Amino acid sequence: MLFHGLVCVLPEQMITALVRRQNQLMVRNNQAGCYSALMQANPNNTAPYDALSPDTILDAIESVGIEPTGSLLALNSYENRVYQVGLESGEFVIAKFYRPNRWTDEAIAEEHAYTQGLFDDEISVVPPMQIDGTTVFNHGDFRFAIFRRQGGHAPNLENQDDLEVLSRTIARLHAVGAQQKFEHRITLTHEHLGTNSRNFLLENNFLPLEMEEAYASVTEHLLKHIEPMMSEMENLPSIRIHGDCHMGNILWRGETPHFVDFDDCLMGPPIQDLWMLLNGDRAEQTGQLATILDAYNDFYDFDVRTLKLIEPLRTLRIMYHAAWIARRWEDPAFPVAFPTFDSVNYWSYHVLALREQMSMLDEPPLMYL
Repeated sequence: MLFHGLVCVLPEQMITALVRRQNQLMVRNNQAGCYSALMQANPNNTAPYDALSPDTILDAIESVGIEPTGSLLALNSYENRVYQVGLESGEFVIAKFYRPNRWTDEAIAEEHAYTQGLFDDEISVVPPMQIDGTTVFNHGDFRFAIFRRQGGHAPNLENQDDLEVLSRTIARLHAVGAQQKFEHRITLTHEHLGTNSRNFLLENNFLPLEMEEAYASVTEHLLKHIEPMMSEMENLPSIRIHGDCHMGNILWRGETPHFVDFDDCLMGPPIQDLWMLLNGDRAEQTGQLATILDAYNDFYDFDVRTLKLIEPLRTLRIMYHAAWIARRWEDPAFPVAFPTFDSVNYWSYHVLALREQMSMLDEPPLMYL
């Protein structure tokens, strides 16, 4: 382990070595089924962040004229690598190193322009810092951005006042998002989230053999159910949305929700940013929905026809999440974070969750009363 300042940082190289040893043991025990796709696609077993050492991180920060003390704290991020960086001034910034080959420069620039536009409209988001006229920087093989540090905690959705404030803020975010379109970022579709996810898992041998048939069957039926429901929505407005509006991406402080991590912003229906605010049984969700939409409609008109998308979108998120782990399996952080992913137990619960969603899709959509 390397020490910079007062913070201990576990290098990517050390994580890689540990996971390689884990892979070897699993192969020896004939338990490496879902590793086959990884080995075929990446025979050298290199990882996307192998070269991102603490020294590389600090050199990158210094390259844009910021003076770090050497103190680094790795934050909770799997898709990218995100660090709190201590500065000689006594302040802190957040450095985000983008996953190589995921987004184009143009797509990242649109994300940054969107968040800056929201910030300029006095919506509490955390846009990247602009240094010498740019927000995306290059160092070696990595692109990175610098953000101010924003403290806070997850919103309390059981507090009606907080839920109303959060809903109004999302509506304001959508009002800005509707003013123009993304040209270089993806659009939310069932093909992207569902069909492609199913195909990737089945074609690359990520499921235990005894679970393949069950997974293939339930996902086939789900997609047949979801496709016409999503297709009906193609003629409805699609706007710029956050896209991953779970409570971990909203920091509550001073009676204000602060939105972070627009890495998955895309074109899509506004309901995508709202359905994750719902929880509990149907009666509870109906009450929450009334609170959310009463507040939301103060700043942006909600299309009640899209309420029928709540369970399809939930189902697609479940499917996409499993495929996301599989697509990132060459990253040493993923086998460590999801150690049961290649087990029968994991996929049994996954298939069970999908079967439960089949029942939910047969239920009438929530009503806005």
